[in-house]
Amino acid sequence: MSIIRPKIVIVGGGAGGLALATQLGHSLGKKEHAEIFLVDKNRSHIWKPLLHEVATGSLDADLDGVIYSAHAAKHSYRFVLGTFVDLDQQQKTLTLGALSDEDGHEILPQRTLDYDYLVLAIGSVSNDFNTPGIKDHCYFLDSNQQAERFQHALLDNFTRVHQSNDSDTPLKIAIVGGGATGVELSAELYHVTDLLKMYGLTNMTANKLHISLIEAGPRILPALSERIALSAKRELSQLGVHITENTQVKAATSKGFIIQDEQQIDADIMVWAAGVKAPDFIKELGLFELTRNNQIKVNDLLQSTADDAIFVIGDCCAFTQADGSQVPPRAQSAHQMAKTVKANLIACVKGRELQPFRYQDHGSLVNLSRFSTVGSLMGNLTKNSFFIEGKIARIMYISLYRMHQRAIHGTWRTIGLWLSEKMMRIVRPKMKLH
Repeated sequence: MSIIRPKIVIVGGGAGGLALATQLGHSLGKKEHAEIFLVDKNRSHIWKPLLHEVATGSLDADLDGVIYSAHAAKHSYRFVLGTFVDLDQQQKTLTLGALSDEDGHEILPQRTLDYDYLVLAIGSVSNDFNTPGIKDHCYFLDSNQQAERFQHALLDNFTRVHQSNDSDTPLKIAIVGGGATGVELSAELYHVTDLLKMYGLTNMTANKLHISLIEAGPRILPALSERIALSAKRELSQLGVHITENTQVKAATSKGFIIQDEQQIDADIMVWAAGVKAPDFIKELGLFELTRNNQIKVNDLLQSTADDAIFVIGDCCAFTQADGSQVPPRAQSAHQMAKTVKANLIACVKGRELQPFRYQDHGSLVNLSRFSTVGSLMGNLTKNSFFIEGKIARIMYISLYRMHQRAIHGTWRTIGLWLSEKMMRIVRPKMKLH
């Protein structure tokens, strides 16, 4: 007589979703206590805080990404390629859209996948606030595909400036959003421009790079402490970034951004990195209690308020803390939520009591490429007063990525990956040139 095993389906293979699938695969899937499925519309994973490095070519996602199907085979879960488009709570089924190839030919028709427990880890996307022209003229950095699209445009413009007959031709890049993405991208752009001379693009120098960083609020990095923001602003200004604060973007055109008083900030490349929200289709489902940014409201156990069988983690989760504040959309939040939901799903399968989620702020770090790293550690204990910068902060920033790798690969494989990265740096270009 076959034993019916509960089916756990995780939608979204980001920082939290992939870590959860891995851990549940080890604890339930390997022992055949449950079937674990991970659904994602992409075939590979890249840690979202590194997308600005993919966008500049500092990181090659083809080499540094995690292939879901190969990872699933090693960690006792199943990967399903597909786009989540609908949900039936009564029947406990989710619908995946038709799967097509690059030429639009259908590979698979629309499908359904049943579940006993569902985890939504679908992340977030940039919020353009319906600003005119943004979708038509700006690059976004919400996915690996978008980051690579930006990287191709960047290489094209590097080549244009290098081969231009006008020696004074600059490359103008305007970035809207002074959060971590905008700040880190600004610094990384200067870093890769310095590398170009190694590959023959000697006319495209950092002096020809004109970056405008536009922030609507009174200062950049509004979610972090003022001390961190001031330190980052000082470093960026020394690099040459023109920072404009208290500046609202009214529209985007093919020439640049229109700000208040109808002034224009000219740009060859425009990036929108201001504000985040959960994808709009979550609102269109009409099933959940949502915040104004489409985040799904949950209880203390990270179950959606609409259905106890549906858990929510990561950027799409709206968890209200005891002091009334929302847990911020950060990678550390997603990892902590994944840990709690792992314990609660095991408890569901084994008939045990579920445990409430408690967020621990371990501080924040902002990486300014090779130039500097600034941040604070152990936020809950020191109220973000333990300020660090320079090499120590850089080491701590890198360690965050290693911790993510350890969560999805294990200790020994992470060490192996670190050693292989060291070896590959000898033979690989320092930036992606294609």
